[in-house]
Amino acid sequence: MTALVQLLIEGVMVGLVYGLVAISFVVIYRASRIVNLAQGEVLVFGALVLWTFTLGLTQFGYGLPLLASLVATLAFCVLFGLALERLVFRPLISQPAFAIFMASIALLILLRGLAQLGWTAATRPFPVILPEGGFMVGPFLINTRLFIGGAFTLVVAFGLHAFFTRTRQGLRLAAVAESHDIALSLGVSVRWAIAVAWILGTVVATCAAVVLLSGRIVSLDVAQIGFKALPVALLGGLESIRGAPLAGILIGLGEVLAMAYLDPLTNGAASGVLPYLVMIVVLLIRPQGLFGWKKIERL
Repeated sequence: MTALVQLLIEGVMVGLVYGLVAISFVVIYRASRIVNLAQGEVLVFGALVLWTFTLGLTQFGYGLPLLASLVATLAFCVLFGLALERLVFRPLISQPAFAIFMASIALLILLRGLAQLGWTAATRPFPVILPEGGFMVGPFLINTRLFIGGAFTLVVAFGLHAFFTRTRQGLRLAAVAESHDIALSLGVSVRWAIAVAWILGTVVATCAAVVLLSGRIVSLDVAQIGFKALPVALLGGLESIRGAPLAGILIGLGEVLAMAYLDPLTNGAASGVLPYLVMIVVLLIRPQGLFGWKKIERL
């Protein structure tokens, strides 16, 4: 029984980190109606930039203090999010969904190529930003890094939910999420709202990189976390920020249980397939997710 509870605790912690990445999908989709398939590459870019400001520059004697590196990375995220929105997706406003989908795939390949060109495909150590090790709660071991990451996910989720529902600027973004035409009729700048959403999505993805990679290894393969988090975003609902952590917990629990009980019977395949099986089931049965907006159209 103790082993099972330990597994469930680990599933919750890992799932909350998935939820943090999923939130970066949600904040972009809420305003722009774009599912950015390159979000994993955005996460890797943020991680590599932070590595450059910390460990990378130390090779040349110019390493920045950790706090200064975090501030510089945050500034990069703002500019990077603006550039992606303005150069890639703003010209596609009002274009067919297929064109936006193909642009997202092209961006994925482009960012992966630029990351390999700028930093090569080599693995490199990521700076230690969050405490290492763990602590005991009764007979259970809690990973300190994942615990802080999970708590941060909940803070971000409830903070962004409050921003979108209780502040003037957030309500403007919510109006854009509901309908671009309605937002324009209310005097809300759709372009401004979408730009803010992309900035938020880029910043949240980089925060997820810090939680995932602190004291570990960063490589281009880390971008796969974006595809793992996409089923989480779909399950929670692409418009629901608070649904992302709950969906992440469900996926995380399913993954660790599959890893423990099904992987030995499937040569390790079950845990890897589970998130995408959930994604297909959600799309077939409840496309709007658990907490997404269900639209009613009158004919």
